Amino acid sequence: MQTSRLGCLSSSGVIAGLATIIVIAGLALTQGGVLYNPGPLNAQTGELIGGVTSHAELGGDCGKCHVAPWGVSTMADRCIACHLDIAVQMREVASLHGTMSHKNLNLKCAHCHPDHRGKDAPLTIATGDDFPHEEMGYSLKGHQRTEKKEPFACRDCHTDGIARFDPVVCLDCHVQLDAEFTTAHQTNWGGGCLSCHDGVDRYRSDFDHDKYSFKLTGGHVQAACYACHPGAHTITDLQSTQTTCVACHLAKDPHEGRFGTDCAGCHNTANWNEASFDHSKSAFPLTGAHMQVQCAQCHTNNQFAGTSSACVSCHVDPVFHAGYFGTECSSCHSTTAWSPAKFDQYHPEPAVDEEGSGIYHGGTTCLTCHPTTVSVYTCLACHSNNQGGEGGGGND
Repeated sequence: MQTSRLGCLSSSGVIAGLATIIVIAGLALTQGGVLYNPGPLNAQTGELIGGVTSHAELGGDCGKCHVAPWGVSTMADRCIACHLDIAVQMREVASLHGTMSHKNLNLKCAHCHPDHRGKDAPLTIATGDDFPHEEMGYSLKGHQRTEKKEPFACRDCHTDGIARFDPVVCLDCHVQLDAEFTTAHQTNWGGGCLSCHDGVDRYRSDFDHDKYSFKLTGGHVQAACYACHPGAHTITDLQSTQTTCVACHLAKDPHEGRFGTDCAGCHNTANWNEASFDHSKSAFPLTGAHMQVQCAQCHTNNQFAGTSSACVSCHVDPVFHAGYFGTECSSCHSTTAWSPAKFDQYHPEPAVDEEGSGIYHGGTTCLTCHPTTVSVYTCLACHSNNQGGEGGGGND
C-alpha cells in the first residue's frame, strides 16, 4: 500500500484541522472566552464605571479589555476608555499617573493593576520591589530600612493613600533620627525636601564640589553650604549661585568697592587677611626705600585706588627748602635714600683744582653753605677772610 508523503496536509488532515478550529471558535464564542481565561476576574464592587461596578460583571466579554493582535488600539486604550478620571490624570504631569506616563512610555496599566488573579485579589500591586519608584523622580535606594532596621512599607511614607505624598512625612521621620540637624536644615533650606532630594542623596556631606566649575580651596573647604548658597530652596537655586568673590564678601569689604571686584588680585582663599598686591603692575612701581614702607603710610584711611603718586603727597616740603625747589623732588632726591640730595642745576659735578690737590666742596653738605635756606648761602663756614675766598653771603 502506498503511503502519502503529505502527512497532515492530506485532504483528511486538512478537514480534521478545520473542524478543530471551528469547534474551538464556537466554544470561545459561546463560552465567553473561558478557554483562554487565566483566572477569575476581580469581583470587588466599587463605583459604577462603564456600566459595571467590577471587572467580574463584564460577563466574560474579553473584548472590553483585550484587543485583537491585528488591532490598532492597545489594552491601555481600553482601560482609559472606562477609567476617564485616570485619562485626565495622565494628561497632568503633576499627578501620579501623569508623571508615570510621561516618565516611562513603556509602562502599562497592567504593571501595577493586574487582574485574573481571583475575585478577591487586589487590583493594585505597588510594593517597593515592584513599583517603578525611580520613574516618579525619587529613588528608594536610600530608604531600604527604617530607623528600626525594618524594610520600608509604602504606608510608611504614603500615609494618606499611595497616590499622595506629604513632604511633612520627611520632617517627621528625620526629626526622630536627628532633631538638631533636621531643624537647622529646615531653617536654612526650607521644608520642600523633594526640591533638592531625589533619594540618591547627591547633596549630602560628602558632596564633591571639585567636580564642578567652582572648586573649593583654602577657607572655602570649611565653609558651610548655606554660607555660600543662602536662600537656595531648589537645585536650580544651588546651580545658579554666583561664583564671584563680591557675591559673598561685598558686605564685609573694608575697601568699600574702591579696588573693584577682582579680589583675587590681592587676596587668596588660604588667608583672606594675608593680602599681597604686586605694586610693580600698578602705575606707581615701588623702588628703593618705598619697598619697605607699610601700605597704610601711603594709603591712609583705606584709600587705595586714586592715591596721588606725587612725592609731596607724603613728603611735606621742608622749611629748609623754603618752597625754592617746587614739587619735583626727584630732581635731587632718589628712593634709594632721601639724603644726601644731589642738585646739578647750579652745582655740576665737582672739578679737580689746578694743583690737583682735591675736589672743590667735595666734603660739604647743603647745610654747610646754606645753613638756613637754600636761597641764602655763605662761604665763611669754610673760607675765612684771610683765605682769599668769598667773605660774605648773598642770594643765589
